[in-house]
Amino acid sequence: MADQFMPVLITLVVAGGFAVILLGTAALLGQRTRHRTAAKRQSYESGVPLVDRAHKRISVKFYLVALVFVVLDVEVAFLYPWAINYRSMVADGSLMPLWEIVAFLALLFFVYLYLWRKGIFDWGHRPPTMLDKGHGARPRA
Repeated sequence: MADQFMPVLITLVVAGGFAVILLGTAALLGQRTRHRTAAKRQSYESGVPLVDRAHKRISVKFYLVALVFVVLDVEVAFLYPWAINYRSMVADGSLMPLWEIVAFLALLFFVYLYLWRKGIFDWGHRPPTMLDKGHGARPRA
């Protein structure tokens, strides 16, 4: 039983030792600052000074778009194995796998339409255009 876990134990010991060696080397050889000035205490991101405060509210719509992307992306990931195995599934002449994937894609399409009608993909207010105001044609130049 212990022989089964020996590779895992060896991996953990090697990973822990590697981490200790890297942290110790950085602590010993790393550059140290002698004087803590105000400029050195300021936080920055990617070398650019902060413009706004860090804890501000973000619209829930950004999270909704991310969640919808993940859900639809995972569903579309099911298409790849289906496409790989399609020939073997219809080898007996049955078209059932084709109708199953058509139903799956129709479901994805209707979910996408539903989310679009609900406004999930609209991130902000857009200015009204002539078509939004009820004018059917473009204005003449």
